[in-house]
Amino acid sequence: MLSEIKVNNKTVKVDLSKPIDISIAIKSSKENLSAWYVQPPLFEPVKMGDWVGDVNQGGSVNFRDIFFNPHGHGTHTECVGHISKEKISINDCLKEFFFFAKLITVNPEKINGDEVITLDEVKKELNNCDATALVIRTSPNEASKLSRKYSNTNPPYIHHDAVKYITSLGINHLLIDLPSVDKEMDGGTLLSHHVFWEYPANTKLHRTITELIFISNEIPDGDYLLNLQIASFENDATPSKPILYKVN
Repeated sequence: MLSEIKVNNKTVKVDLSKPIDISIAIKSSKENLSAWYVQPPLFEPVKMGDWVGDVNQGGSVNFRDIFFNPHGHGTHTECVGHISKEKISINDCLKEFFFFAKLITVNPEKINGDEVITLDEVKKELNNCDATALVIRTSPNEASKLSRKYSNTNPPYIHHDAVKYITSLGINHLLIDLPSVDKEMDGGTLLSHHVFWEYPANTKLHRTITELIFISNEIPDGDYLLNLQIASFENDATPSKPILYKVN
């Protein structure tokens, strides 16, 4: 299904029958990935008197309550409301859903016991970038990312100077296969988040960060069309389903 799509005065051809899903689903299992010290997601049938929302328990339909945390249980997209005093919703901030994206693979550098995505590493991979979305795959890229328990592991993160450079290129949507663009324990400074959204001095409401994606090693670096799909939550973050299409 080859289609011509025009975004921001640029027209490309993409095969819409070949989507590349880079999201990680949330499931009711201890094998579900986790970050930020949250318990596993919980899916349980509603019970009202003798009625139970589970066909296998005699109910007429499956009707479940689901308890999860957008930031800690799977792929999610967040807005500046994640760090702002003001209540700002991702559902209000993200109003367009197709973007030209660049996929890059980076090697975090070991600095003072941390693994850091540095400015030099990002510059090396982003020559002549004209995308408005950046998708970052970190190396090593292992399937264990799909079920990893990130809490208390000090995962890699992006140095705030690299984030500043990324925004200087006109990139408004940053996607990464880590639980955060910032260090797990940084005293609450969240420097890369603040730099990306330029909060509070010059807040960029239209920018988004998507975390905990997974890009298979079979997917080559390069140019893609991104369809950034979100659930309509009035919250700072929502579960999301970013889809890539290879640009022909």
